[in-house]
Amino acid sequence: MGLLRARGKVYKPVKDVDIGKNSSEPYTPADVKAPRVAGILVKIFVWILESWILGPIAVHILKRDNRIHKFVSNAEIPEPPLFTPIHASKDHTEQEISPINLDSSPIERVQEAINCLSTDTESGLCQQTSTFRRWTIRDYSRAYNSKETTPLEVAKRFLAAVKNSSGPNLKMAFFINYNEEDIIRQAKESTVRYEKGIPISVLDGILVAVKDEMDCMPYPTTGGTKWLHKVRQCTDDAICVKQLRSCGAILVGKTNMHELGAGTSGINPHYGACRNPYNINKVSGGSSSGSAAVVCAGLCPVALGVDGGGSVRMPAALCGVVGFKPTAGRISNSGVLPLNWTVGMPGILAATVEDALITFAAVCNPFPLNQPKFTQPDLSFPLLTSSQSLANIKFAKYEEWFNDSTEDIRNCCDHTLKMLCRNYGWKTVEVTVPEIEEMRLAHYVTIASECTTSLGPHLEKLKSAQIGWDARIGLRVYSSFDSKEYLNAQRIRNRQMQLHQEIFKAADVIVTPTTGVTAYSLQDDALDTGELDYINGAALVRYSISGNFLGLPAVTIMIGCDKGGMPIGLQFIGKPWSEATLLHLANALQELCIGSYPKPKVFFNLLKKE
Repeated sequence: MGLLRARGKVYKPVKDVDIGKNSSEPYTPADVKAPRVAGILVKIFVWILESWILGPIAVHILKRDNRIHKFVSNAEIPEPPLFTPIHASKDHTEQEISPINLDSSPIERVQEAINCLSTDTESGLCQQTSTFRRWTIRDYSRAYNSKETTPLEVAKRFLAAVKNSSGPNLKMAFFINYNEEDIIRQAKESTVRYEKGIPISVLDGILVAVKDEMDCMPYPTTGGTKWLHKVRQCTDDAICVKQLRSCGAILVGKTNMHELGAGTSGINPHYGACRNPYNINKVSGGSSSGSAAVVCAGLCPVALGVDGGGSVRMPAALCGVVGFKPTAGRISNSGVLPLNWTVGMPGILAATVEDALITFAAVCNPFPLNQPKFTQPDLSFPLLTSSQSLANIKFAKYEEWFNDSTEDIRNCCDHTLKMLCRNYGWKTVEVTVPEIEEMRLAHYVTIASECTTSLGPHLEKLKSAQIGWDARIGLRVYSSFDSKEYLNAQRIRNRQMQLHQEIFKAADVIVTPTTGVTAYSLQDDALDTGELDYINGAALVRYSISGNFLGLPAVTIMIGCDKGGMPIGLQFIGKPWSEATLLHLANALQELCIGSYPKPKVFFNLLKKE
């Protein structure tokens, strides 16, 4: 039957692995053995996988051919397992920062963030082109304070724009759920505060969308499904949502997402395929697809997402917005669907780096989860007026990995990195990041095992017809992993934690493209069934995994477009607790690139009447 145990990789002790430029460690690119299937082919594949006889054989072949058996299942790994990415308080010094009191409230932290920004009346984004401008949080706040417009007027424009985007000509499918009455109520309350001259904070009246993987009253939390909200009731806001609400933000609804976060395209057969505002015939990426798309389309300056395997950074890159995932634990997971305990956490999608900082200030957790009380890391914000003064910044670059992308991405990212270093006097250090493909597969085993364990009691009682076709395939493969495979994946996590600690001794951040491909075409046969496109999927997550598997902070910034006009992102992966440095570098990169950003084909100007 071909089900005999195949020999797995024998890993050398991690202390013997060389991370230097001339390391003999091979780069192993992803070699996905799975064709794209959609439509009737997805249904046939589901029938095979759910067959008692054919299913186990098919899953075995998939795991064998895609090297899960070799690198994870049957591997011999000397290191013990490490189950959570806990990081000691930072032992490195960050430049040009403002230390923040750990006992400060969200409102106080937001004001501290504002104090770290330029005081220019034009929001510090004067390099934006005159033909296209993304309005920032401070732009909205200034307009409210000057009586140029009100939160109520903006909310009404928002609702009109959402209806427009949902019409037959666009079918953008940005939202799973939004409530007009609730939005208008919040907007009226904010408008009254501005009329009285007592706005709560700069976030008062700012429209914020929330991925439907996080609790936000009065909405059910579906996780992109048609059933999960029926077995798990939403009774309160997630902590990060509550923090934003306390600052006066207007929560405008729940954004579309890939069902159960189990895909990278953003195609949801229940709520529609979330389309890319730069080209409505392209995918927006997943799983935080709607959150990225609403920011790209100008509906909100910021949105919340959840990042379990690049699910914030990937759609951010494909949609040309900022995607920011802090260190694991820095934003509370309370009120987030427990789909993947050790790799997933909330993240921020924003129009600009300054908006990401302001939002981070509101939602960050001064006392991170899983962090021993006696080693609490410092919290600091970057002084974004002084990126030019950062000295001796070193970018770790693994040439073979960096170049494992399309020609347009490779050339654009390489050119931009050289421009950044030349402009600021920073340097690139050539390194080797060993066992990248092994880490990707170990992360896949981890996120899959945690997802099915979390959902197990519900799935046992659920009729399979209630789950989308592509999600059924994913869950069938997810449920095949056993305890040995999970433990081996955590041994690989231990190795990678140690290897990355060595890399960060040589550099401040690791620099990569954000994705290996830009947004690809949305095909009609996938609209009702979803699709399996593991080749594009592996390319999309190629550079994202360490941020989740190792709990490292990371940020992506738009730096240009491919020949088809689709956005390209550059990513910085930082040392634990180095959010301030990452935002500094992202801001410096944005200053160089923002003037060339093209306007999305679907874009709504909510601040001024058009």
